Amino acid sequence: GTKKDTSASPMAEAYHPAAVESAWQSWWETKGYYTCSPTAITSPEQKKFVMVIPPPNVTGSLHLGHALTAAVEDTLTRWHRMLGHPTLYIPGTDHAGIATQTIVEKMLVKETGQTRHDLGREKFLEKVWEWKDEYGGKITGQLRSLGVSVDWSRERFTMDERCSKAVVEAFNLLYEKGLLYRERRMGNWSCALKSAISDIEVEYVELEGRTFLEVKTHKGNPEDKLGRYEFGTLTSFAYPVEGSEETIIVATTRLETMLGDTAVAVHPDDPRYTHLHGKFLCHPFVDRKIPIITDSILVDMAFGTGAVKITPAHDPNDYECGRRHGLEFIKVLTDDGAINAQGGEEFAGMMRYDARIAVEKALDAKGLYHGKVPNKMRLGLCSRSGDILEPMITPQWYVNCTNMAERACGKVRDGSLKIVPAEHEKTWFHWLDNIRDWCVSRQLWWGHRIPAWFATKVGEVGVERNDMGNNERWIVARNEEEAMKKAEILLKCPAASISLSRDEDVLDTWFSSALFPFSVFGWPDQTPDLAAFYPTSLLETGLDILFFWVARMVMMGLELTDVLPFDTVYLHAMVRDKEGRKMSKSLGNVIDPLEVISGCTLDSLLAKLDGGNLPKKEVEKSKKDQRADFPDGIPECGSDALRFGLLAYTVQGRDVSLDIKRVVGYRNFCNKLWNATRFALQFLSDFKPTSTLLTVELPQSKIIAVRDRFILSRLTHAVQAVNDGFINYRFGDAQGAAYSFWIDDLCDVYLELIKPVVYDTSEENKDQRWAAQATLWVSIECGLRLLHPMIPFVTEELWQRLPGRGTLGNDESESIMVAPYPECNGEEKEDASNHRNVAVEEGMATVMKIVKACRSLRASYRILNKTLTTFYVEVAPSIEEAVRAQCDDIRTLGRGETVLINADPASVPESVGIDVVDEFTTVKMDIKGLVDYDVEIKKLEKNLGKTLPLLKNLERKMGADGYGKNVKEELKKRDGEKLEGLKKKVGDIEEAVGKFRRLKELESK
Repeated sequence: GTKKDTSASPMAEAYHPAAVESAWQSWWETKGYYTCSPTAITSPEQKKFVMVIPPPNVTGSLHLGHALTAAVEDTLTRWHRMLGHPTLYIPGTDHAGIATQTIVEKMLVKETGQTRHDLGREKFLEKVWEWKDEYGGKITGQLRSLGVSVDWSRERFTMDERCSKAVVEAFNLLYEKGLLYRERRMGNWSCALKSAISDIEVEYVELEGRTFLEVKTHKGNPEDKLGRYEFGTLTSFAYPVEGSEETIIVATTRLETMLGDTAVAVHPDDPRYTHLHGKFLCHPFVDRKIPIITDSILVDMAFGTGAVKITPAHDPNDYECGRRHGLEFIKVLTDDGAINAQGGEEFAGMMRYDARIAVEKALDAKGLYHGKVPNKMRLGLCSRSGDILEPMITPQWYVNCTNMAERACGKVRDGSLKIVPAEHEKTWFHWLDNIRDWCVSRQLWWGHRIPAWFATKVGEVGVERNDMGNNERWIVARNEEEAMKKAEILLKCPAASISLSRDEDVLDTWFSSALFPFSVFGWPDQTPDLAAFYPTSLLETGLDILFFWVARMVMMGLELTDVLPFDTVYLHAMVRDKEGRKMSKSLGNVIDPLEVISGCTLDSLLAKLDGGNLPKKEVEKSKKDQRADFPDGIPECGSDALRFGLLAYTVQGRDVSLDIKRVVGYRNFCNKLWNATRFALQFLSDFKPTSTLLTVELPQSKIIAVRDRFILSRLTHAVQAVNDGFINYRFGDAQGAAYSFWIDDLCDVYLELIKPVVYDTSEENKDQRWAAQATLWVSIECGLRLLHPMIPFVTEELWQRLPGRGTLGNDESESIMVAPYPECNGEEKEDASNHRNVAVEEGMATVMKIVKACRSLRASYRILNKTLTTFYVEVAPSIEEAVRAQCDDIRTLGRGETVLINADPASVPESVGIDVVDEFTTVKMDIKGLVDYDVEIKKLEKNLGKTLPLLKNLERKMGADGYGKNVKEELKKRDGEKLEGLKKKVGDIEEAVGKFRRLKELESK
């Protein structure tokens, strides 16, 4: 937690991320830079920046998608903090009900052979808390490694005391408003978890046709050598018409559900079945009459036989049909996916897909089986367990979202809530305009237990808690004591005569997450934090959870606090691998941010592929790619390079196809930054900066050169561009502008231009040298502050090493992270708004074209670096003054001994090399005595001697009989390209030989 003493050791010769990033994070935290007092906000109109982190699951570790979130969010946070706004970035983790319970259950079985039911609820929950305390801190360590400047003193966990209180209050308020109720409905059911699950926990797989899949909850199909079960087929079978020889043929992809059929529907206008309207079918396996009903909504009479089997308890469409026609809802599956007694004696106890096989055989034996055909279909899987989901009718708690969704849509439509990019507004409206009530209960143990108690009188029998007729017996309360008081009123008897039984279920994880923007500040209590920091400013997250989290936060915020929880939503792109595939553990393509920050061996990358679920062929392909991309593994890049690289990708559209090699490239940028500053420091060892260099001394100076004005102008441009990028959430543009300033303007141009100036310590050069030193110091110091929100560690390290630290007055900041951010707003403090000079930049652009021509001429005549040359630059009158003003700069960068602008044509020798830059500019270089023409001609003729046979052989090959007919198009194309390349090479060599011969002749005159 102590400040790193950068004066204790000289700057390392090369950039080492681990050494640079080792101490700053703990010092920043110790100094309290990440926190913010409620008293810092003195009025509602005051500009502030408050944001909550999208709480990652406590079970996991961060992947590169999280790292992109962290990079974007922390960049904005550090930027606002440096702008002087009261800034607060709240961290937290999500209890992740299903994921956490699953992990601990697996661990329990592995270590003790026990299930959670063996332990009992209380003991099991103790184990989960132990696991959370031991392993749940991995994410916070990763966030610290990324340099995320969250206020750790306000860290929240969605099941801590403060968040839990908010959950109970929200549940009660919604119930009291009539928005929360209990009902039997159809939803996604995981037989493996024995719980309802939310839509976001469903992953879909597309089956092209007949497909065999492993089902982990089953013992295995004995008819398949790998024990897999068949999916992706449409099975047809017949129902006999009661009292007739006639049958109706129906088809299904889930044959076992026929055990729960309670009707067959036909279209009312279908003439084939008019005579059967109102009649019944006989179920072949259970004592049940099945009515033939008419339904124009569900039935397409042109599809198949025009008859549809109806299983209201096990299919969403059939469920709606069943409600329309008042059909019986017969549930034939147990919670773990076995056939129950209502599915018939013959199949009771069989797991659902074993029953599928048995039903097919039994139908065949009765002569009712009519075959099956491959069928494209979409299969829903539980993302947590991998189990194939069942539509199931169960009693659950629901939140009526209709009015809340309407308000949430209205806030976007009237501009109160801004969604960036705006294209995602369509998705917002599509989901919320078509919203369904939200099932918020889960049949788990880990999570917020539902604050509802079922009340019965002591000794009372026959009052079933799952009978919807007894729903009034469910008492929602803030605690058991309150529930008992309500029960006394409801049952009109004293507490001693009442038995209360709390609901075993827990709330959907997203329920507590939806409260996060205000629960973190202490809601429902009216705390100072809630008054100061709520509503927050921005919600930044991935677009994949726009509905599941963002919309629910907006709905709950409006309903429970009557204000929007934030006024802007910024949705970043999804991170995919370079092949465009989703990052997934099963594909083996998930990269841990720490693997990029600290480096990773090739062996560990390959081992991850072996541990995935890719087909063997794909594994080998991926391994080949990994070996080609990272023959030595992923080098240590550091957090800064990772953050900077990820921000660069945000210029893309919806998805980021992430090539790690590009991120590795930004380590080289950090290295360049390091080397440029280290190089510059040698020029600044005797320079004493002041706090008013940029605002007073340099603007008033009459001695700063054009090159100095140029870099200050480019700095101003970069400051404006980076700020505009941040304001408009265009992080790729901001990153690109900062990168370009440092590499293209400062390193490639300005540092090279000032070398002769700063090396010259003569008295006559004193003023010019001071101007260059002052401009260089300002450019680096301001440039580091410009970069800091994006790459915090290396900028702090380099900023602390600049000369003058601790001597710049009372207003000098101790850390770069609390130093003022560069702005071009013309306001007080330090700003660069007066330094933009477009004319100087245009002049420098011309000069750089001339320099490029000088370098090109030297290269074409193979002039050695140590040999300086004379250049004759011919320019149009309109730019002559600007070019003359930078004659010294042309000489410096072009490696010229003398540079003459618009010299008398008679003084220009004939032995010159010429480069026509454009219609306004021509550069000539005197080459007399600098080139041994005979040696150069000999080299070129030797090269020509090797190239001509290659050209002739290829021409002969391509002109041979049958070449056009017998050679593949791909090879012909390759040969054509090679031919053109050889012809160009021969032409270039012959032209160069001719040029040297002419010059030799001129020089010999």
